[in-house]
Amino acid sequence: MSPGLLDSVLRRLPRQNDPKLLVGFETSDDAGVYQISDDLALVQTVDFFTPIADDPYTFGQIAAANSLSDVYAMGGRPICSLSVLAYPAAGDLDVLEQILRGGLDKMTEAGCTVAGGHSIRDDEPKFGYAVTGLIHPHRVWRNVGARPGDVLILSKPLGTGVISTALKQSKAQPEWVAAAIDSMKRLNRDAAEALHELENVGGSADGSGGASSLETPVHAVTDVTGFGLLGHAREMAVGSSVSLRIDYEKIAYLTGAIDAARGGFLSGGLANNRQFVEGCAVSGPSVPEEFRALLLDPQTSGGLLASVAPDSASAAIAAFEKRGISARIIGEVIAKRSPLIEVA
Repeated sequence: MSPGLLDSVLRRLPRQNDPKLLVGFETSDDAGVYQISDDLALVQTVDFFTPIADDPYTFGQIAAANSLSDVYAMGGRPICSLSVLAYPAAGDLDVLEQILRGGLDKMTEAGCTVAGGHSIRDDEPKFGYAVTGLIHPHRVWRNVGARPGDVLILSKPLGTGVISTALKQSKAQPEWVAAAIDSMKRLNRDAAEALHELENVGGSADGSGGASSLETPVHAVTDVTGFGLLGHAREMAVGSSVSLRIDYEKIAYLTGAIDAARGGFLSGGLANNRQFVEGCAVSGPSVPEEFRALLLDPQTSGGLLASVAPDSASAAIAAFEKRGISARIIGEVIAKRSPLIEVA
């Protein structure tokens, strides 16, 4: 759904007064967090979508990686999941098996058990998971909390949306598709581990260990998915009461993403994202139109966007590189002003 439309509806709903609900939908965070005990909380999320790749096994892998991403974005460790499936009544069962097998293999890679699921008949296939993870209540990453002076780090290139749109129109080059699939299949587990390495707190690296009141350089984290980079950046800026400055030239783009954007392979979701950030995100006159589009491009299984203390920026990049992740510093957090987000 359009992020603007969804936001307008959610604002009408009453807030639940449950002290154990540590993270709800008020700040449009990536997942809910519910406290079970003094040192344990559940991270819960659900995500599913229509096929984004021609190969059913690959589609299953991407759906699983995308569903797991929200748990990693909160700093949690996924432990179990339930599949969500819509499939044609007369659909090929071998294709269905490959979708489920791809998802199961990716969940196994993540150390997340598939406990079951639910299916319905639908002419258009849809697949994903509801995922549950564990986290310490004092070590939850939020999409709010960014501070002036922080650097903004993005762990994956942009462009899955425009490439997927080009693929649906049979206009995508094979190397474009290969680059997008490799990115979408990659778990955000390693990126989360890199950020955990920065935390000067006690407990285990997966966030399920002991609590600590020590300061952490990781101030805010979100994953870049359907609302595009600027849509998720908007949520971070609004919730943190700060402004953001983003340099489009410092962002990494997937092979073929710029060509696809120039070719006009823009999805309906991109138009919704443009409307969502209209008036609060301003691009300078030197920013080419294709890059304006890419910053709004809906991503599938996109990277983590983190707001990190400036004196930890070099250590952060080193932690990503150690894990084979070409993360980029793409901007900075500044004191709140107008416009909320500046792209230059």
